[in-house]
Amino acid sequence: MPGIVIVGVQWGDEGKGKATDLLGERTDWVVKFNGGNNAGHTVVIGDEKYALHLLPSGILSPGVNAVIGNGVVIDLEVLFAELKALQARGLDTSRLRISANAHVITQYHRTLDKVTERFLGKRQIGTTGRGIGPAYADKINRVGIRVQDLFDENILRQKVEGALDQKNHLLLKVYNRRAIAVEEVVDDLLSYAERLRPMVADTSLLLDEALDRNEVVVFEGGQATMLDVDHGTYPFVTSSSATAGGAATGSGVGPRRLDRIVGIVKAYTTRVGSGPFPTELFDEHGDFLRSRGFEFGTTTGRPRRVGWYDAPITRYATRINGITDLVLTKLDILTGLDEIPVCVAYDVDGERFEEVPVNQTDFHHARPIYEMFPGWKDDISGARTFEDLPLAAQDYVLALEEMSGTRISVIGVGAARDAVIVRHDLVD
Repeated sequence: MPGIVIVGVQWGDEGKGKATDLLGERTDWVVKFNGGNNAGHTVVIGDEKYALHLLPSGILSPGVNAVIGNGVVIDLEVLFAELKALQARGLDTSRLRISANAHVITQYHRTLDKVTERFLGKRQIGTTGRGIGPAYADKINRVGIRVQDLFDENILRQKVEGALDQKNHLLLKVYNRRAIAVEEVVDDLLSYAERLRPMVADTSLLLDEALDRNEVVVFEGGQATMLDVDHGTYPFVTSSSATAGGAATGSGVGPRRLDRIVGIVKAYTTRVGSGPFPTELFDEHGDFLRSRGFEFGTTTGRPRRVGWYDAPITRYATRINGITDLVLTKLDILTGLDEIPVCVAYDVDGERFEEVPVNQTDFHHARPIYEMFPGWKDDISGARTFEDLPLAAQDYVLALEEMSGTRISVIGVGAARDAVIVRHDLVD
């Protein structure tokens, strides 16, 4: 079973990096197929903590080939800063390969992201301001800069000139900002070209050949299902495909090569940025979950919005992605609560919805209908089998599994690399 996709079930920050790392010793390739440095993975190995923003988390595992696929937008300054930081800590980064077709985030993308978000005022999306959306917009508008363009200065200059012809008008006349010089952008991008060249490859071909050899390839999604540009809470979403379907388009691998779809879901729910969030908490329980779970963005550092577990969202993500296995993370954070509410349906103006409403207005006005479960007091961070958990924790997991529409194969019970309970193997 060589092709495994890992996707977030909620609004991101579910612990996808840890799930990828869990597979590390049996994984030959890890592929980042969407997003950019607007999301982060935190991986704990022993006493060491690694915060990755652009690189696939598999780069931390010795012998694993890390790939940045064509569906990613790359900030080259961030890329080389991350590589330098890992190398300084003694990690081998020589196995990184980057798709020649991946798009590059430029100075003008970052500028436009920030000024556009400010211009929206109360209608702000909540972007990270790192140029992700504008880079994807240029890709769709066919005026983007690809990695391969950095190796042909004439083409690069022509593309930058074409992009800035329009964007400088916007900056000057709409946003009252200075124009950006073509040479300024070209020189900046060219400064990375020779360092980048040895990493660039036809990654679609490399991955196809690896799958032919029956090697295990893990496709690591950034963000999550509810932030997917098509299937998320639009317009409060990311600018790429964060679902399992995006693994195929974002890596150049055919969908028939994807054998298992692993969804990562927290034992509660979090969200960063604007948009509807039915189970959001504004009381002491929210403070408890945020502080206990250290719910602050890996990339931005901003506090995450927190809420109780939302079963309809998990069912929705299971259907949209074709999830075969769930990894339930951060179960230990719930320790100490007397009762744990779980959202089992929504009330929308007096009407009960068992599933996520297709109408965004309905979802915005949805109020959670809760079922209460007993909590537990015992420390579960040392549990390594399902039977090690307190009975109340076992019942909680089994209830979530029944509501979710697929099996819970792995349970995270702590921040450490080995703090997991494996009920079903994710590879075999």
